[in-house]
Amino acid sequence: MEEMKLLKTLVAAHGPSGDEADIRGVIEETARPYADEITSDVMGNLIVHKRGEGPKVMLCAHMDSIGLVVTHVEKEGFVRFGTLGGIAPQEMLYTPVRFRSGVRGVIAREEKGDEEKVKLQNCYLDLGAGSREEALSMVSLGDTAVYDTPCNRNGAYVVSPYLDNRISCAILLQVLAGLTDCPNDLYLVFTAQEEVGTRGAKTAAWGIDPDYALAVDVTDVEDTPGSQRYGTARLGGGAAIKVMDRSVICHAAVVERLKHLSQEEGIPFQMDIMRGGGTDAGAVHTTRLGVLTGGVSIPCRYIHTPVEMASWKDIQACRQLLSAFVTGKLPPVEG
Repeated sequence: MEEMKLLKTLVAAHGPSGDEADIRGVIEETARPYADEITSDVMGNLIVHKRGEGPKVMLCAHMDSIGLVVTHVEKEGFVRFGTLGGIAPQEMLYTPVRFRSGVRGVIAREEKGDEEKVKLQNCYLDLGAGSREEALSMVSLGDTAVYDTPCNRNGAYVVSPYLDNRISCAILLQVLAGLTDCPNDLYLVFTAQEEVGTRGAKTAAWGIDPDYALAVDVTDVEDTPGSQRYGTARLGGGAAIKVMDRSVICHAAVVERLKHLSQEEGIPFQMDIMRGGGTDAGAVHTTRLGVLTGGVSIPCRYIHTPVEMASWKDIQACRQLLSAFVTGKLPPVEG
C-alpha cells in the first residue's frame, strides 16, 4: 500500500489505550500477506512472525494512542471525561473528537477561569445533545474517543494526529512487506497500552524472549522556538538512534551496530537522547535475564497534540535502517 494511504488508514482506525481492537484488525489485515504467523495475546498485542534461522529479533511499535474516556454525563447533556495517556488540557481545547461508533463532538471548557490555567475538570465534550438522556443515547460511560483532525502531507512533512505512534506501525508494515530474505527469526510486535505504562510490551517480550529488540517510536525535538532541550533530535536530520531516555539506557553494542549500518548504507542518522519520556524499550530491556535493546525513533514536533509533525526524509531513513538491521546477520547471544 502507498505510504501516505497506509498512514491515513492507520490514523483513521480507532485505538486508544485499552481499546485497540479496530487498529489491531487493520494492522493484521495489512500484514497477513507477508507473515508466516500472526497471533495476539491477552494484553491485546499483535505479534507478526517471520521465521528465520538466526537470533530472535523483536521490533515493537505501539499501536495504541492517547485518548479520552467518558466518566459522567450532566443533566444538560455535556459529557465529562478522563484521559488515557498524557494529555495537557491546554493542548486539546476546541479539538473535534470521534467515538468508535461514529459519534462526534468537540472538546470545550467552562467559561469561568483562566484559559492558560485550565484543568481537566474544567473541560467537557459537547456532542450537541440537549439533555442527559439524549447524550446517553449517543455515548455510554466508559466509551473512548480520539482526536478527529485530518492527516495531510505538506510537501516534505506530514501533519496528523497520532503520528505517535501510527507512523512507526506504518514503517514496520513496510519493512515486513519489503522482506525478500529473513536470516533472523523476526517478530514484529504492535503493542497495546504503551501510553499508560508500556504494559503490552512487557508481556510480549516475556512471551517471545528475544535476543535483540528495537523499540520504534517518535521522539521529542529541540528545533522549535523556545525549546527546553528535552530531546536532541531535529526534523530532517535522519533516523534518530536512541541512546537513552528516562526508561532505558540502550545497549552499547546495539547503538554501535545501528550507527555502523547507517554509515555503511549511507542512511542519514542522528543521536536520540531524551531527558524525559520513554518507549517500549524500557519494558523490554529488563525482561527475563535481559535483552540487547535499542531504539530507532522518528523526530516529531507537537507530540500528544492533535497536530503532530514529522519529516518524510526521517521516516524513510528509519525504514531503511530497520530493514538493514533485520536483514543483516546478527551474532548469536551467549547465555
